[in-house]
Amino acid sequence: MMVGRPTDHKNLNMSKLHLDVVKGRANGMLLWQPRIECWYYDKKFKNEKLPEEYENMTMPEIYRSLGCSARIYDYRYCFKRVEDPKVITYDNKLSEEEIEHVIETPAGKLTAIDKLTPNSPRAIKKKWLITAEEDLKVAMWMDERCTYEWDEELYKKIMNEWGDTGAPTMFMPRVNIQHLYINVMGVEQTTYALCDYPETVEKYFQVLDENHERLIELINKSPIDIVNFGDNLHVGTLSPGLFQKYVLPSYQRRNALLHKAGKFTHAHWDGDTKGLLPFARLCGLDGIEAITPVPQGDVTIKEIKNALGDEMFLIDGIAAVLFDTIFPVEELEKQVNELIELFGSKLILGISDEISSTGDISRIRVVQRIVDQYNAVVGRDYTQA
Repeated sequence: MMVGRPTDHKNLNMSKLHLDVVKGRANGMLLWQPRIECWYYDKKFKNEKLPEEYENMTMPEIYRSLGCSARIYDYRYCFKRVEDPKVITYDNKLSEEEIEHVIETPAGKLTAIDKLTPNSPRAIKKKWLITAEEDLKVAMWMDERCTYEWDEELYKKIMNEWGDTGAPTMFMPRVNIQHLYINVMGVEQTTYALCDYPETVEKYFQVLDENHERLIELINKSPIDIVNFGDNLHVGTLSPGLFQKYVLPSYQRRNALLHKAGKFTHAHWDGDTKGLLPFARLCGLDGIEAITPVPQGDVTIKEIKNALGDEMFLIDGIAAVLFDTIFPVEELEKQVNELIELFGSKLILGISDEISSTGDISRIRVVQRIVDQYNAVVGRDYTQA
């Protein structure tokens, strides 16, 4: 027996609603899709108990209990990077806290050192993988030769685990300069590299683009219809000039290729973005994920709307800090209503970026009630038949 309204999230196939929203078939229905992984895994890492009702639940079960959709980036693991057979990788345990990662290739050897910390499940970088021009040439040799494979069995396993909580979604490797900043080199050393050996850096960016185009060929043949560029852009490190010179052309090429196969694309911009928003509509993207408004980020919701216009989707939009009890719940409700009013059907409502480990998970239901009430009015003609 159905409890509640037919348009309530708990009564819908949220995977189909997700696809219907991005394809413009949802008759104005909204999708509420918060990311709660940080809240969940940070508490697990600190051995903190979850609220009693969630203590023995899996992540998909928690999402279903909360009555909201999941953005299922686990599907990215279905795309397997395959190195040249001559590449050898292994780890050395240097101490209880430090692990050395080694990559040996015919072009040379790369090493990185991670240091474990009691404050986070993520290690910190004690030594980056790339620290010199010769290291970058080794990485270039690897990226020129690697290929990608699709793992059908893993796809079926993830589909079985998450079911209809959200449409299959994946994110691509970070684009050129963001890859250097975050994955292999760090901001400081990348900045020096752009000054000291720009020709080598730009040759590497070309190789990386070609590498990612091979991945796109596989994505376009896959059943994954929603593709994110997981770049974590922040104007404090990526100036408008660097964005225009390096990121924008790569975005335009990526989107042209993905759109040929009908894929929906969006990029993850989760830092301060005011200086980058003027480029948003030039990228060829269908939407942007995680732009963070005040009181957390550096832009207002109206500024975001002006930048994205009527053609682009905003994915997320609610400042994550509003899920902490230091802010009255009325501020959360006000921001949700403003987002819905300004973006309407061009919105996949979520948290920019995730609810924190100190967030009040019960506020997820506050937003759920607003969205379900809205959908009850606008979605009378929506059918999932």
